[in-house]
Amino acid sequence: MSRWHKALIAASIGSVVTLGVVVLPGVPASAAPADLVIDYTCTSDGNTSSIVRHGAVKLRTNLTFATDLAVGGPLNFAWKLAYTGSDPNRLQSPGYFKAGGLVHATGRIKLEKDWKGILEPQGVSDPAEALRPDDELPLPELMNDPGLTNKAGVVKITPQDIELDFTPPDGPVTVNDGDDADNPSDMQIVYSGIADWTPQTGLPGSEHHVHNDLHHTTKMGAYAELKFVGTSVKYIGPTDKDAGPVNVYIDGALVSTIDPSRDADDDPVNHDLDGGKTLYTMPAQDYGQHTIRVEKATDQGDMWVDAFEVSTTTAETPTGFHKAKCSIVGTAPSVEVTIGGGTDPTDDPDPTDDPDPTDDPDPNDPDPGNPGNPDPGNNGVGDGDGLTNVVVIPQASGTTSSTPKSTGPTATKYYKAPQVAKTPSGGVETGVAPDGERHPYGLMAGGMALVMGTAGGGLLMRRRRAEHAGGAHS
Repeated sequence: MSRWHKALIAASIGSVVTLGVVVLPGVPASAAPADLVIDYTCTSDGNTSSIVRHGAVKLRTNLTFATDLAVGGPLNFAWKLAYTGSDPNRLQSPGYFKAGGLVHATGRIKLEKDWKGILEPQGVSDPAEALRPDDELPLPELMNDPGLTNKAGVVKITPQDIELDFTPPDGPVTVNDGDDADNPSDMQIVYSGIADWTPQTGLPGSEHHVHNDLHHTTKMGAYAELKFVGTSVKYIGPTDKDAGPVNVYIDGALVSTIDPSRDADDDPVNHDLDGGKTLYTMPAQDYGQHTIRVEKATDQGDMWVDAFEVSTTTAETPTGFHKAKCSIVGTAPSVEVTIGGGTDPTDDPDPTDDPDPTDDPDPNDPDPGNPGNPDPGNNGVGDGDGLTNVVVIPQASGTTSSTPKSTGPTATKYYKAPQVAKTPSGGVETGVAPDGERHPYGLMAGGMALVMGTAGGGLLMRRRRAEHAGGAHS
């Protein structure tokens, strides 16, 4: 066999192998997820009970969503939240609370063009430790909202404001009568004057005082006052045979006069400093900021202040009471994604049906099965349909070319306001998802026919040349 014939047969076999690799069903081009880097400034927005207490709080966020979903996959918005490291301000506790307080975050994502509506990714922080006013609050690390889509089209996605709120835990927390070191904000126990009160520390544990300390006064009109956020409060102190009457004021109104020299049955006591007693309990009030003041009512006897116990009933906490508003710094970035209709996975495709790539859909075709022309009146947002079963394919804003781009490794594209938003590359931009189930058997058959014809032609030529050579020698 001549070298030319060997080369022809080898090339024919090589063509069969190469053709087999090309026509096997492939994976759709992988597109990078969108990752929007957005800075926010959070303010109290005029709310005096806000968790933004002493100046604006700055956040840096990352809003991500996939752009290479398979048909039926969710369009999941994942929104990471973090404090800006260079900014010292943080969300802060608005009062005294036991462990378990939660910070809630609700974002807003605006959908425009073929889909119209607002999605609201939500997140919640880990439970906080026991809190005093101005203690730093944990920030939710993530907000998410997996939206399911059921209509094809182009959707413009634009992040909006973020709202933060705080939910306190149920139950009481004790506020001791210590100095500013124990109570670092303007909500600590405030005493009427240094000359009016004498701190007493290191008292014996057998007397059952909170932290084994007290504040003591003999001056008529001397008072101790606490501003607190909650639904109720108790005044805690000792009963003592030498105690005098005490006036109790709630939110500026005199509500009771108590006498710690008498027991619960109104009988005189005959002991000294039996601590840890609840001397007064405020009836439950609406959740909010209140003030309790205890004041020495006469010039007779002694008065002691040990602690207050603040209670919160979460069921009474109104939504939005501690909210803060976070606004985007600069211009909100936008990303356009194309949602392709794809193929019904239950439909067995015709292997001989080769679509004509030059056949563009009629933009005026009212057929809802045409993925290039969705029904704009039924977008699935806020109308009960939900967002279901689509492939999200990125398309740069203003791009008119429908030439598919080459497949490359998945990467992450970062955008930061106020720069012009870009759309990740790497996906198909035709507006129609690739049909992964279609098998191009016609192409395979044509290729095999070509290969067999070429190989057969070579063998026939060889035979004729052999016959010709034999005839010459006869």
